[in-house]
Amino acid sequence: MLVPQDRDDESASALLDKLTCERVQGPSQGRLKNRIQLPTVDPGNVPFPVPEGWKWARFGDVATIASKLVEPASFRDMPHIAPDNIEKGTGRLLEYRTVGEDRVRSGNHRFFPGQILYSKIRPNLSKAVLVDFDGLCSADMYPIKSHIYAPFLLAYILSSAFLRQAVRNDTRVAMPKINQAELNTVLVPVPPAAEQRRIVAKAEQLMALCDELEAQQEARREVRARLHAAAIGKFVTAASAEEFGRHWQRLREHFALLFAPGEGALEAVAALRQAILQLAAQGRLAPQDPNEEPIHATLCRALERRAELVRSKKVRHKKLDECAEFAKPADLPGNWTVERLGNLVDPVNPISYGVLVPGHDVPDGIPFVRAQDLALSSHPDRPNKTISLDIEKSYARTRLRGGEILLCVVGSIGKLGIVPPSWAGANIARAVARILPVPEISRDYLLVVLRGQSVQTYFTETTRTLAQPTLNVGLIEQTPIPLPPLAE
Repeated sequence: MLVPQDRDDESASALLDKLTCERVQGPSQGRLKNRIQLPTVDPGNVPFPVPEGWKWARFGDVATIASKLVEPASFRDMPHIAPDNIEKGTGRLLEYRTVGEDRVRSGNHRFFPGQILYSKIRPNLSKAVLVDFDGLCSADMYPIKSHIYAPFLLAYILSSAFLRQAVRNDTRVAMPKINQAELNTVLVPVPPAAEQRRIVAKAEQLMALCDELEAQQEARREVRARLHAAAIGKFVTAASAEEFGRHWQRLREHFALLFAPGEGALEAVAALRQAILQLAAQGRLAPQDPNEEPIHATLCRALERRAELVRSKKVRHKKLDECAEFAKPADLPGNWTVERLGNLVDPVNPISYGVLVPGHDVPDGIPFVRAQDLALSSHPDRPNKTISLDIEKSYARTRLRGGEILLCVVGSIGKLGIVPPSWAGANIARAVARILPVPEISRDYLLVVLRGQSVQTYFTETTRTLAQPTLNVGLIEQTPIPLPPLAE
């Protein structure tokens, strides 16, 4: 359909007859060669109709698959091609090295004398390339010598029609691949020889247009990304409240244009959210009031209350790093401080994990909060899972009241949630930690800081990796939290 047919072209039937004669006749004295016995083509069972003058053939009728394996030791200076060196779906050869540079010393490899290289293992069945030099390829590739116009055969190998046939009988799971016998039976539409060349020329012309469109789209993406970064960066780096206000107002006025739906928009909005959280934790979203009680004085009351509980042995003493060890960032306002998270939680209800082995669902049991239940809003009336009262009663310390901050500590490290009032009486999983701040700290402000990039990075970098990523209570307690006066 890309190019018109020419009645003067030699038909595909004549072309295939010549190929058959060349395969049957030996190189001398007309001796018969061994030939692959391929099933005949059933005209009523082909992938799609073809124009007049075309003919369907088996892959083994129009190409020869090389199967000779060699030891790479004698080919150190030759090019070495593997599936990773081929761009998926385009037929483009990427950067490659020699056998010696890839340090290939032994194993099964195939020699190819300038032909089509085709990856036979999924998910790389759409990786094929036509090369005009000799070299070695890995054993998971087939060197293919085409007996029709090679660029046309390559184009068909990269098509969805070829791929559907290549995988139709593949039932292997561990390493799905197409073997040589299966590949030889794949049906190939064969145009007249002259038309094959016209088709490839037209396809290359259209592909060049696609490349041009792709380059234009990439240029637009880059421009849009720079606009996003510049718009966000302006108010993040503002030197004064007035300058910040001007940039923020400009961002609001052009928000629909800057963050219109499209590629990169979601990432840009996520970056904007993080920028806002960063500014909040730096004291740059709200003005400071010198008449407000310094947060250090407010915290002294909370820490003294903790000390009294320790002296009366109502809570266990915990040694946390002293606040003095922190070097307060220079960009924090003067009436701010930095404190460990462990010193900001209710001493009677310290940061804790929940139920270790919850067991099966129990009808009318205790609601059970897992990592997938964590959310900041739009909570269901209760979590999906419920557990036995006999199991839950051993974990009364993590029974929820409503309003607590929940932190995922296994798997999705750093994921946060708030306990809605309707979840009061529920308990939490081992993968979830409960954080109940002291009254001297705003829970909502603490949540803003915990969502910010600096704390999330701290959680990620301090995670212990076992069977799966795990964040322990000790590390959570050490989290540095920048704090403004309570009113701020």
